[in-house]
Amino acid sequence: MNVAELVVGLITSIIFGAIIGLEREITHKPAGLRTHMLVCLGSCLFTIVSLKFGMDPARIASGIVTGIGFIGAGTIIAEQGKVVGITTAASLWVTAAIGLTIGMGEYILAGVSTLLVFLILTSKIISKKLFNL
Repeated sequence: MNVAELVVGLITSIIFGAIIGLEREITHKPAGLRTHMLVCLGSCLFTIVSLKFGMDPARIASGIVTGIGFIGAGTIIAEQGKVVGITTAASLWVTAAIGLTIGMGEYILAGVSTLLVFLILTSKIISKKLFNL
């Protein structure tokens, strides 16, 4: 990968993270637009660096998953007999995976995944409007 491709990957990760984070921001969740953008960018950057410097990508991926687990755990809160934040934690987890995928140069797979995540997250909004759930 040349420098231009690396920059495109970083910018793409920010855009894809923003697409997912936008829904979380609109629905006033604890991890919103900027958090998802940063998670996607960070995962992409760690992946690029691991590939660029000949590190084991599997070890870097494992580290990303572990780190995101800590961030995700911070978004899950027990409040008044119910647990909230699990969907936000899951969206951070999948956003990290998308960033890793972009870092590997798999833009189409990352784009399709981003679209699917966005559709999954907005399905609750759509079902509320259509079916008053």
